[in-house]
Amino acid sequence: MPGEPSGDADGDDRDGEPAVPTDEPAATSRARTDGGTVSGAAAAESRRGPLEGVDALPLLRAVAGTAGFLLVWYAAALTQPTYLLPGPVEVAVAFYGELVARAVYTVPLAGTDAALPRLVVKLLQSLQHYLPGLLVGTVLGIALGVAMGWSGRLDEALTPVTRVLRPIPPLAWIAFAIVWIGIGHAGATFIVAIGAFWINFYNAYAGVEGVPRDLREVAASLGVHDDLAMVRKVVLPAASPEILTGIRTSIGQCWMVVVAAELFGAPGIGFQIISASQNLATDVSVVYMLVISLVFLASDWGFRRVERRVLAWRV
Repeated sequence: MPGEPSGDADGDDRDGEPAVPTDEPAATSRARTDGGTVSGAAAAESRRGPLEGVDALPLLRAVAGTAGFLLVWYAAALTQPTYLLPGPVEVAVAFYGELVARAVYTVPLAGTDAALPRLVVKLLQSLQHYLPGLLVGTVLGIALGVAMGWSGRLDEALTPVTRVLRPIPPLAWIAFAIVWIGIGHAGATFIVAIGAFWINFYNAYAGVEGVPRDLREVAASLGVHDDLAMVRKVVLPAASPEILTGIRTSIGQCWMVVVAAELFGAPGIGFQIISASQNLATDVSVVYMLVISLVFLASDWGFRRVERRVLAWRV
């Protein structure tokens, strides 16, 4: 009859027995399904190779670009004497020679001598004034930048001085470094510190000035009224991206300053570049130029990892 359900509608009750309801909670069903999915995904992840999932096109383009540069460099070097333009092969041979040659390195503070590869010795000598100069310039630059960015009175008092001193390049202070401190690591540290100071000063200053007023008003409404507490809890975290950018920039720029700081006789990579070029050993000069590049790339990679961890709260 039209009003009665057909037998096909009760396909699960063909034997006249009532259908058994499946009242299993949806959460349990989802848990089973998700558990199977998670375990399957974990197994699939464990089967993946270390490079699986990585886009190969950028890597291929990078390899192709590097290979093209080396080919152009090699072809150009064939047309010139080695002392004018050393080729990749000559540079590789010179690199091996600098690694094999031995030199004596005097360990700071300890005063003991150690025989090391000459390339390592020159790198360590440069680090003796690069690291202290970078550290001193960074700390002083950030401290003054934060202070002037926060205090309007201090900003008004010191802005004329900073505007007069800022355009002076670090190299212009070499004569004063020699007179005041002398030739050596201390004088080169002074020059590197000047280069790091201004980069970090202006980044910290801009970062503090760019902190939104709303953040300070909200912090004040929550009971943060002391200037030191406001700077520590609100201003520095908000300005940290600009401050970290200044540190990262100074890490690279100070390697350029190192070469100039060693012009007046401080030992290190820069002095070796200049000394080798004066002796027409330009292949050795290129070796130490590449060493600076490799050290910078390694330090920049490491600092970027630190920066991502420090700024993880912004995600």
